Amino acid sequence: MTNTDLTNSVKWRTRIAVSAFFFLTGLCFASWGSRVADIQLKLGLDEAGLGLILLAIPGGSALSLPIAGWLINRYGSSRILSAACLLYALLLPLIGLAPSIATLVVALFFFGFIGNIGNIAVNTQAVSVEQLFGKTIMSSFHAIWSLAGLAGASIGNLMVNLHLEPLNHFLIIALAAIVIWATNAHKTVKTHIPVKGKQPFFVKPDKTLVGLGVIAFCCMISEGTMYDWSTVYFARALNASPGLVPLGFQAFTLATTTGRFTGDWLAHRYGIKKILMVSGVLTATGLLISALFPYIATAIAGFFLVGLGVSAVIPLVYSEAGRSKSMSPSMALAAVTTLGFFGFLLGPPLIGFIAHASGLRTSFAIVAIMGLMITVLARRQKLS
Repeated sequence: MTNTDLTNSVKWRTRIAVSAFFFLTGLCFASWGSRVADIQLKLGLDEAGLGLILLAIPGGSALSLPIAGWLINRYGSSRILSAACLLYALLLPLIGLAPSIATLVVALFFFGFIGNIGNIAVNTQAVSVEQLFGKTIMSSFHAIWSLAGLAGASIGNLMVNLHLEPLNHFLIIALAAIVIWATNAHKTVKTHIPVKGKQPFFVKPDKTLVGLGVIAFCCMISEGTMYDWSTVYFARALNASPGLVPLGFQAFTLATTTGRFTGDWLAHRYGIKKILMVSGVLTATGLLISALFPYIATAIAGFFLVGLGVSAVIPLVYSEAGRSKSMSPSMALAAVTTLGFFGFLLGPPLIGFIAHASGLRTSFAIVAIMGLMITVLARRQKLS
């Protein structure tokens, strides 16, 4: 075997290992999401109570944002990723075991806290792998996360049909996650040089990173709208029958996964700036089609376009942030993620307020502005 072959072998081994951690995190998160209704029933929660409890996850994520960058900068993304993913897997059964609302809130808070540290760490690893390959491959990693989400949801549906309790379901997923962790933890990128001395928890991002963060913010509002309101839109705005209600979300998910598998190739061929600009147009167009033409077929087509539009935005923004010249990849990713995260938090309630005042179709049309903002902001950014 030549040195070139050996180098390629090591690069691909590392890429597969980092992909495995993307799969691990996506599988654990989707597994929790697939059993929310069962846990709600177990604890006797109404919709309002469940809504409040679900804030524990973004609450934990928000608290971890300034800490994640500091930890990774201090100890390296490989160590933090390994620790975070192991804890993430172990927390899943604790959620299923929670005997009361209070214990569930605590478990979900730490699930969000540890999960987001793992998210920053695995994306920092992905930036390192991009440097090994010398090209943009971030979108393919996020495609693996999407596939894991589909796998987790499918397994969850199977467990529900088998009448398996959430705890037993989560124990099986945790065991699978630990196997993935043990198999791949030693294969990640370990080029980190520990930073000595006192390090700040927060570093003010430069103009470029702020611009990337605002693009992420606009994308996450659009994406969050699909995750939280797509089925409601079909049920209430379109009066779809129960069997047709999931079709819009399924179209969105299929498009997102497909777009992420092709995003790297498109970015390499046409450049990140052009892909982000087109992504914004697709997102806005899809939302407007679903709002202006309130029919099942047109809404499915619109949601598919939204999925294609948002699919590559976050991966490409993360990839660009990881090449920042003003701060380390982990700190840059934490800064961009912080801005984007507020879009994920603010989007769903914003839709609710607008829908209450003017209807869901109006709220979807207004969110289309976020898609257009992606195009405008990307055009003004200095991107690859």
